[in-house]
Order: sequence, then structure tokens, then C-alpha cells
Amino acid sequence: MDFVVLSSSRGTTFQAVIDAMQSGALQAHCLGLITDREDRGCVEKARNAGIPVVIVERPAFAKATAGKQERQEYDRKVDVAIKQMGLSPEGIVACIGWMFLFSPWFVGQWKNRILNVHPSLLPKYPGGHAVDDALQAGEGETGMTIHWIDEGLDTGKILVQKKCSIKEEDTVDTLKERIQELEKEWYPKILQDLETGE
Repeated sequence: MDFVVLSSSRGTTFQAVIDAMQSGALQAHCLGLITDREDRGCVEKARNAGIPVVIVERPAFAKATAGKQERQEYDRKVDVAIKQMGLSPEGIVACIGWMFLFSPWFVGQWKNRILNVHPSLLPKYPGGHAVDDALQAGEGETGMTIHWIDEGLDTGKILVQKKCSIKEEDTVDTLKERIQELEKEWYPKILQDLETGE
């Protein structure tokens, strides 16, 4: 199975995927990384591993609040980059810290092929502030969810959820770190399960 990574983050979980490929624990093949800026941490991690990188810069208007038309224009460029990397319709678009909403058009192009990881136990706390939201709500536990992306905000079919406790002294940073440990363990495992058909 081939996959292309979409990331706009430091690439912490992406590094775990790279490590799993290098150790042989993950047999799927990464065709490349697509990101929005050269200075993202994920870029260095990809280049160190010999993984091709394509930068698809976002226009200034393309924020989460952008209209469907603007999002679709950007997503079309991302779609072209994915296909130029050689990803077939059977491949996986692996979102690992991709912080932008997809247009319904893009979701339709890759129906049930866009994998995402989210730092909460969905359906609780969707969106971009999930760790902070769980802390503010006084939750005793949170965790991470790996799911397919659909047209909604973090509403797609859930593949796996793993929990971690919230400690009294936790900050957003300390809690995020523990959630990322779960992401680093489980994202490569789910890719491998998809590779083997499990």
C-alpha cells in the first residue's frame, strides 16, 4: 500500500511513522510529504529520511474561515501534488498534523482514503483546540482518535481510540505530549493494519 503524508506541523508523529518503516514494523510505502511551508518541522524529518517533499503554499485567504470556493481551489492544488507523487485511488492520504479543513470536493475525490489523527476521544472536542477544551472542561481523561475524514469536522468513521488520564497539574503542553505518545504508537500500527487488510 502506498500513502502520501499531509502535515503542517513539527512532524513528531510523522517521525514515528518513518521509524516504523525503517524498522520494518510498517511495510506500507510513503511516496512523499505535502506541506504548506518550507519551515515546517516535518520537512526536515522527511528530507532526512529521503522522502520527497512538495510545498503547496496556501494563499493568505486560505484560513479555516475561508469559503468553500477558496478551500476547494487550494485542495485542487494539493490533489494535483498527491497524484503527481503517484498515489493511486487505492492509496491512503495520511493526515498527520494537517491543520486545515478539506473542501467537500477533496473529500469526494478520496472517499474513505483520508486518514486523520485527532487529540481527543471523538465525538468529544472536535476542532483545533481539543487538548485545551478537555482541560477547561475538567475532564478526568482524554486521548486520541484515528479516523477517516468525511465532510464534517472530525465526524468520520473511527478506527481506533486510546485513552490517557488528565492529571491535576497538567498543562496543554504536558497533556499534548502524553497524547502524542499514543499517536506515535498507534498511527504506524493503523497504517500497517490497512497494509495487511486487517
